[in-house]
Amino acid sequence: MKKDDSTEEKILAAARKVFTAKGMAGARMQDIADEAGINKALLHYYFRNKEQLFENIFKKLSQGFWQQISQVFDSEEALFKKIESFCSMYIEKVIHNPYIPLFIMHELNQRPVNFVKKMFNDNPPNPNRLVMQIQAEVKAGNIRPIAPQQLIMNMISMCVLPFIGKPMFMSVMNVDEKTFNDLMQKRKTEVPEFIINSIKK
Repeated sequence: MKKDDSTEEKILAAARKVFTAKGMAGARMQDIADEAGINKALLHYYFRNKEQLFENIFKKLSQGFWQQISQVFDSEEALFKKIESFCSMYIEKVIHNPYIPLFIMHELNQRPVNFVKKMFNDNPPNPNRLVMQIQAEVKAGNIRPIAPQQLIMNMISMCVLPFIGKPMFMSVMNVDEKTFNDLMQKRKTEVPEFIINSIKK
């Protein structure tokens, strides 16, 4: 039987919806088949298991994302504007694909070297220009002394950590799904503001 592109796209759309609603661990192939309006046998013909299905989705989602990250790193923007652009873009991406951080963590723990190669397609974002920009700002006395690597890790971790710990944060803070999503939207401006205030003089 020849695979049909429209059926495959329908499956991928259904899978994205199920992964968003139930997460990687909670999603079942039967859920995805039901959402796509097909039987489970046909789903397995296109994708052997949910891991293969997720990898396919992840690859499509990440193709343009790392290029966007590189564009931010290499842009002519001032440092503070670059921090704002990075945080807003990163958080927005994860808001629409909240299952991605947990999938990345799982894969990094299981097969770190192979997954990193697959994730970046052997072409990871290059932060060298951003690193030199941070060093230049420190040398000029425009920002407090900070190792560029520390600043970049702060940017990434503050953007992604709430999504990784979402169930815990929702429980501790006693918030529902809508409130959590509203908080994440606000983090697009609050995270860069916090980081900038921590380094500016």
